[in-house]
Amino acid sequence: MIIKKEDSVKHANSPECTVYEYPTEDKDINVAFAEIRGRYPSSGYAMNECVKEILFVKTGNGKAVIEDEEHVLNEGDMLYILPGKKYFLEGTIDLIIPCTPAWHPSQHKHVTR
Repeated sequence: MIIKKEDSVKHANSPECTVYEYPTEDKDINVAFAEIRGRYPSSGYAMNECVKEILFVKTGNGKAVIEDEEHVLNEGDMLYILPGKKYFLEGTIDLIIPCTPAWHPSQHKHVTR
């Protein structure tokens, strides 16, 4: 299976975050490409209830805060985020994000703390 960029689904999550979701139609795994230009989410934290995410930094740098632990992110780094963990991302970063099981918006939450 090949999925061309023009077949990806663009999500403007915020002015600082654009995500291109590549629909695999496989409930076990999918992948997205994210462009972060600032902070995502703009306040509070994001959290996935059941999806494991791997964030691979294709280009750029910044930071990720998971719960209260800060991680510096540079090109070539990889970060693993478990379900139920609150996080935010900040910087100028392009990410490749495989998810398992496949990411779906109903399990993605914005939390204040």
